[in-house]
Amino acid sequence: MLSVNNIYKVFNPGTVNEKVALRGISLTLEEGEFVTIIGGNGAGKSTLLNAIAGVYPVDEGSIIIDGTDVTKLPEHKRAAFLGRVFQDPMMGTASNMWIEENLALAYRRGQRRTLRWGIKQKEREYYKELLKTLELGLEDRMTTKVGLLSGGQRQALTLLMATLKKPKVLLLDEHTAALDPKTAQKVLEQTDKLVEENNLTTLMITHNMKDAIRHGNRLIMMHDGKIILDIKGEEKKNLTVEDLLERFGKVSGEEFANDRALLS
Repeated sequence: MLSVNNIYKVFNPGTVNEKVALRGISLTLEEGEFVTIIGGNGAGKSTLLNAIAGVYPVDEGSIIIDGTDVTKLPEHKRAAFLGRVFQDPMMGTASNMWIEENLALAYRRGQRRTLRWGIKQKEREYYKELLKTLELGLEDRMTTKVGLLSGGQRQALTLLMATLKKPKVLLLDEHTAALDPKTAQKVLEQTDKLVEENNLTTLMITHNMKDAIRHGNRLIMMHDGKIILDIKGEEKKNLTVEDLLERFGKVSGEEFANDRALLS
């Protein structure tokens, strides 16, 4: 479903600020695979997701989604293949529009725009049923402006919108990092549910080692622009934070430099 082939990305090449962010990354995800990505500060995690999304063009290599080479496609055209949820709950929704209007935008993404904007009753009932699955009471607040929702409610709505059209690949960029622990856990539970029910191919960046181990069926650790660990199956199920830190040290020769992850 997703094939990343030997991609490189260098920022500010040829200057004193040159930064090699990705160093020959290759990664293949099968349909329905849920991969968590963890790594220290500057490991290249977000750069990888941004490269897949088309935010940053790669300097070398190729990116294939569902058999289509999207390497040269701009971000707005690549969006047809992708669903994405950002770290900031304020992104991904229109704050001055109602909940049902935001869902309608997501539902009609990729369709030809016409002057007939009105949401039909059948469509509205469909949105209400979807919102019920979040168990946040939002199905009774369909005409509430999204800007009035809490961060957790807004992030749950964004997640629902990102998966509404069953994207070829779902990208989650630390989508619970800005939430309190209880709310973050709720959003992660919804993530697991939506990914499993829709068999979504998913990449999730997290700073929390426990979450990286607990969620998904495959774990990737990045360091200095490379993938240094790729753990799946029974090996991942039996993994502990202590094991992961030890393996990181052996492979990289360094201590894991990310205080947020260690304190989680």
